[in-house]
Amino acid sequence: MLKLYNAFLNTCAGFAHGLRTERAIQQEAFLLAIGLPLAFWIGATGWERLALVLALVAVLCVEFLNTAIEKLCDHVTPERHDTIKAIKDMGSAACFCAQAGCGLIWLFAAWQRFWP
Repeated sequence: MLKLYNAFLNTCAGFAHGLRTERAIQQEAFLLAIGLPLAFWIGATGWERLALVLALVAVLCVEFLNTAIEKLCDHVTPERHDTIKAIKDMGSAACFCAQAGCGLIWLFAAWQRFWP
């Protein structure tokens, strides 16, 4: 039980550090905070509401992973390196894909809610 508790504390520390230091994580956490109540208004069913919320959570998850990759790359070598640039660009592309998917889910749900 102590290991589980310590793992939870590490998770909380990761959340706190990301929210304190990373602008993109702050923005996406803000969107999640705004989107959570909106999901209950826009979504007609429990499944739609869940999809709306999980789409926002997925964006935040991908951003946390991208930030971790970027920080690790910067730690490995702060110098400009073509391979490191490619790795960071792929992380950015993953964030874009998650954001685009989230946007499509929200647009589709809003379309169904307001223009049936």
